[in-house]
Amino acid sequence: MSDIAVLINTAVAVLAAVVLIVRFRVNPVIALVIGSVYLGLAAGLGVEKTVKTITSGFGEIMVDVGLLIAFGVLMGSILNQSGAIRRLVEHLLNTFGPKRLPYTMGLAIGTVLQSIFLDVLLVISAPLARKLAPKIGKLGTARMATAMAIALECGIVFTVPGVASLALAGLLNVPLGKMLLCGLLLVIPTIIISIAIMTFLFRRGFWNEAKDEDHTFVEEEDREGEEDEYDGGSNPSASTAPGGHNPGSDGSAARPVSAAVALAEHEQKQAPLILLFAPLLTSLLLIGAGAILQILKIDLPWLQLLGEPVIALLIGLIGTCLVTRSAIGQKRVEQAIAVGFKESGQILILTGVGGSLAATVAAAGLGHILGGFFSASTVAPLLVVWAIAAVLHIAVGSVTLSAITAAGLLAPIAPAIGLDPVLLALAAGAGSLFMVHVTSNTFWLLQSLLGQSVRGALKSVTVGVSVASVVAILLILPMSLLF
Repeated sequence: MSDIAVLINTAVAVLAAVVLIVRFRVNPVIALVIGSVYLGLAAGLGVEKTVKTITSGFGEIMVDVGLLIAFGVLMGSILNQSGAIRRLVEHLLNTFGPKRLPYTMGLAIGTVLQSIFLDVLLVISAPLARKLAPKIGKLGTARMATAMAIALECGIVFTVPGVASLALAGLLNVPLGKMLLCGLLLVIPTIIISIAIMTFLFRRGFWNEAKDEDHTFVEEEDREGEEDEYDGGSNPSASTAPGGHNPGSDGSAARPVSAAVALAEHEQKQAPLILLFAPLLTSLLLIGAGAILQILKIDLPWLQLLGEPVIALLIGLIGTCLVTRSAIGQKRVEQAIAVGFKESGQILILTGVGGSLAATVAAAGLGHILGGFFSASTVAPLLVVWAIAAVLHIAVGSVTLSAITAAGLLAPIAPAIGLDPVLLALAAGAGSLFMVHVTSNTFWLLQSLLGQSVRGALKSVTVGVSVASVVAILLILPMSLLF
């Protein structure tokens, strides 16, 4: 088959998958498998080899990242159940103050909290961000909404153990320690620069409070939170208004005082925050140490064993279970694990079929063809994978799906041109952030939970995350000179 025919059939396979997902509402897993089957048959692989390629591609990526994704999601679910996320945000506010809160909360969400499933993390942190926004000042809602959107989306694709970053690392055979280090080098400046750019735009009139904010959806929820007694399981910041007065009370001072006493007693009984996060942080440190040993070619067998990603995350998961069991009880830990298994299932299957498509693309010979086109430059394929991921995300609305698909298409060219696969992984992740809009459930969650109108969400979420997408690829291009 000619090179042109391979290119056309690959484009048809990807386009068909997009149309099935967007137009006919076919599940992405089914659509990608259909696209892989078409490409294999059209490229002349034959029935038997096509099926074998699809199944082996699925299996190979599961070998690499299946347990990693499961362990990461389970840890996040348990931390969610323990209330550690709420307490961390409150601690950031007390430590750094309200003015720096968009940056500190953004960095926390984009780095240490990325073992948590994105929608779960958003639902937990959004009410806190909404309540803290007035403390920042006039543009509080705009800045917090933008920081949340940028950090959530960047974290999931750049930061280990974010599910998309794990999937990309497995798909492109990137050592997880290397993905961790390179992802952190990229995500921290991307979040800071992007929030700074959006803050500059907001202060120049890009945000209109009258038109861009809509608190109708959340006003009733906030009032209910203020009227409820603190019972040890709700958000304590919602129990009283600033100044210690409870708008829902009958005016007496007894109720706020009793709530404050209950809060103080409850906080004393809780496990220290650093203890709850210690197992997760230990896992990341072990993975990072293993990567450094590999880079420096130092032989320490015991640390190499502990630094293996599966072992490191297993240690983190066991530690998280033990720590939180003493804090919230065995029953709630088991409930959190059940939720984690449910959430990780769809990510695992989607990641696997992304591997199927990548294997089929490689078997069809696309890598050899594109390798000839890009042999003179490493910049061109990075821009191409960024653009493909961006277009796919605009059409499909899934960050993870668009990143995996774009990376799978370009994966075969990395060895041919000497391009480090970690750069392709980061570029695909950066492109998948472009234009988060109405096809994304994250867009609607941010719009409703943070008190924005649709017009406001288009500014804080769509424009904000797109700025982060462009900032990221502009940072990745000079990184390509170092690898």
